[in-house]
Amino acid sequence: MITSKLFCTLPEYVCTPDGMEIDQYGNLVLSCPNFADDTMSGCVVKIDNNKKVTKWFDVPVHPETGVARNMGIAFDEEWNVYLCDNQGWCEKPEVLFKGRVLKLTVDDEGNILKSTVVAKNMEHPNGIRIKDGYMYVTQSYLHPIKREDGKLVSGVYRFPLDAEEIDVKNTLEDPNLFATFVTQNAECQYGADGIAFDKQGNLYVGNFGDGEVYKLTFNEDGGLQSNCSFAKDIMKLQSTDGMIFDEKENLYIADFCANAIIKITPDGEVDRIAQSPDCTGLEGGLDQPGEPIIWNGKIIASCFDLVTGPGKVNTGHEMPATLAELQLNLE
Repeated sequence: MITSKLFCTLPEYVCTPDGMEIDQYGNLVLSCPNFADDTMSGCVVKIDNNKKVTKWFDVPVHPETGVARNMGIAFDEEWNVYLCDNQGWCEKPEVLFKGRVLKLTVDDEGNILKSTVVAKNMEHPNGIRIKDGYMYVTQSYLHPIKREDGKLVSGVYRFPLDAEEIDVKNTLEDPNLFATFVTQNAECQYGADGIAFDKQGNLYVGNFGDGEVYKLTFNEDGGLQSNCSFAKDIMKLQSTDGMIFDEKENLYIADFCANAIIKITPDGEVDRIAQSPDCTGLEGGLDQPGEPIIWNGKIIASCFDLVTGPGKVNTGHEMPATLAELQLNLE
């Protein structure tokens, strides 16, 4: 296994790091929902090649809750920022079904030049990727959809990049619901989470609670052609949080529950390449990794470090928040 190292600690205004992207200048851009402190709203930070961390901007707050809870992040070709504002993540009744997808135009100094609500009233928007004029967003919960067996339904939504104020109903009848999943694991009813495209344009989605990755293919008209299991190994992959492909089409996944990073080869072989015991992250451990990204020849992992309970290695939250790094082996 690879031994992870401390990439950097984060400033005191970050208590929960999550999704990551790379901007047009090569900076690492980190979305921070800051769930660990109810008084802290979400922000986005930049990290340069010297590991200097600066706040880029505070995310526009929800008018009813007074905070932002931004998780997944993506850029379009014009470098607009898209964020999954997962207001209902904490599951408190007063914030349920207030999730948003935001589109922001932000200058280099962090001034928000334009702010658009793409979609609203979502139960649990989590991950986001952009391709061919659309954004694809995972919703980890779709509780309004009831099954006879009581199992959780989750899904992927598809919205045009120029969409505004879409009122999401969180039901099967929603025309923007692109694909659905059912989480079979009764011990962890948490659904679609990590999301990534391969070079051929196929979409991969992780069903978190089942530790399973699905491959979605498209028809010529852009519709869903197939949605099939791609990889699953209960001994090596427990949960599927954020994910990213390398240039050789290996898929790297943050195994949130197991404090691990997983590599899946193009033929679906699963390998746990790094794992940490319960830790603070300050010694370089994977402190509940939420998302990996490949940056300057390394795998950088955000350490969510918040959720505890059955099936989780993590036992508590500590400050400062951290990012971990692993050497990327492309041989």
